Amino acid sequence: MATIRPFRAMRPMEQTCREVASVPYDVVTTAEARELVKGNPLSFLHVIRPEIDLAEGTDLYSEEVYQQALKNFHRLESEGVLIKEQDPSIYIYRLEMNNHAQTGVACCCSVDEYDAGIIKKHEHTRKEKEDDRLKHMLTLSAHAGPVLMTYREQGGINSIIERETKNAPLYDFVAEDGIRHTVWQAQAGERIVEEFAAVPCLYIADGHHRAAGASRVKNAMKEIHGAVSGDEDFNYFLAVLFGDKQLKILPYNRWISDLGGSSGEEFLEKVGEHFEIKASDTGVPKGKGRICMYLSGRWYSLGLHADEEVSEDPASSLDLNLFQRELLEPVLGITDQRNDKRIDFIGGEQSIEKLKRLVDENGGVAFSFNPVRIEQLLAVSDAGEVMPPKSTWFVPKLRSGILIHQF
Repeated sequence: MATIRPFRAMRPMEQTCREVASVPYDVVTTAEARELVKGNPLSFLHVIRPEIDLAEGTDLYSEEVYQQALKNFHRLESEGVLIKEQDPSIYIYRLEMNNHAQTGVACCCSVDEYDAGIIKKHEHTRKEKEDDRLKHMLTLSAHAGPVLMTYREQGGINSIIERETKNAPLYDFVAEDGIRHTVWQAQAGERIVEEFAAVPCLYIADGHHRAAGASRVKNAMKEIHGAVSGDEDFNYFLAVLFGDKQLKILPYNRWISDLGGSSGEEFLEKVGEHFEIKASDTGVPKGKGRICMYLSGRWYSLGLHADEEVSEDPASSLDLNLFQRELLEPVLGITDQRNDKRIDFIGGEQSIEKLKRLVDENGGVAFSFNPVRIEQLLAVSDAGEVMPPKSTWFVPKLRSGILIHQF
C-alpha cells in the first residue's frame, strides 16, 4: 500500500512566488535558462541550473556548479525569499493550461517503497544523470524538484481534494508561459494520508532520475550516519500525485541527423521494405500504429504491411518500440537510442514545427508519433517492463521552487 506523509516545506513568500517558481531543470538548456532569468535574481533556476551564474563552458558536473547551487539556495533563504514551515503539511497543487486542469497531492513518498517496487517505473535511468541528481541533493540537503507521479483514481481522494480547493489558496499565479499554478495547504492532511494507504501502488510519470537519485541519497545518508530509524527525512522524497485520468501526455518525437549514407530515394526504398508508405499532408499520425515521417520537404504516413503481426505485449506493442524494431535498427543502424549521437528527441506542443525546421535546415529525417496513452504506461509498469527513452512528454509541467523538501 502507498505511504505518503506531510513535510515541513521550504517555500517562497506569497508575494515573490511567481518570480521564484521556475520550469524544471531538465526542460531547458543552459542558454535557455540564462535567457529566462534575465532581470530575475529570485528565479529558482539559479539553484537547479546554477551554471548560469558561472562562466560559459563550465563543466556542468564540476564541484563548482554544485557549490554555486548551494550558495544561491542559501542566498534565497538568508534574504527571506524562502521560508520554512513550522509544521508538516500536505499540499494540493492545481495546474491549468488552456482547457485542461489537473489537481494533485504534494507530499513525500517512501524511498523504501520505490526500492521495493510499490512505486513503479517505466524507464531505465542513466548513471551520469543519477550521479548529477545525487550530488545536487546531497549538496543542498534537499529535494529541489518534485517527481510527477500517478495512481489509479480513488473516489475518496477526489472528494477530499474537491473540498480542499474551496479554501483560500497559498499561491495562485499565472506563469510567463500562460500556465496557472494554484497551491493550497491541506486542512485534512491526515485523512489524505489514510486514503492513500488504500492505494495499492504508485507510478512514476516523470522524474525517474530524481526518484533514483533520492534512493541513492538514502543509501549515502545511511553510510554517513550508521544506524538510522527509517523515519528520517532522507527516507522520503518530494512528489506530486495526480489521478491517472487527469494526466495529459504529448508525443516525444525524433529527429535523425543523417540517412545512414543513403540518398533520399534509397532511404524511401529501404523504409518501404518494412512499412506501407503514403503521402501525407500532416505530421500528426492518423490512427494507432501509424508513424509520420518528414523527408526532403514532404510528410509521409507509415503503417505496417497488412500481413505483419502486432504484438500484444504492453511494451512491444508501443509504436515507439515498433519504430525501433522496424526502422531505427534495420534501416538506420541505431540500436541504442539513449546514447546514439545521431538522434535527438523533440517534445512539446510545437514539436511538429520543430521537426520540420530541423530537417529543412540541417537535413536528415524526422518522425512523429501518437502520444502514449496513460493506460499503456500503467500496463508497461505493471508488467515490470520499460518504454524506450523519451516516450512521454507530460504537460503542463510542475514548477520547481514552490515546495522544497529538506532532509
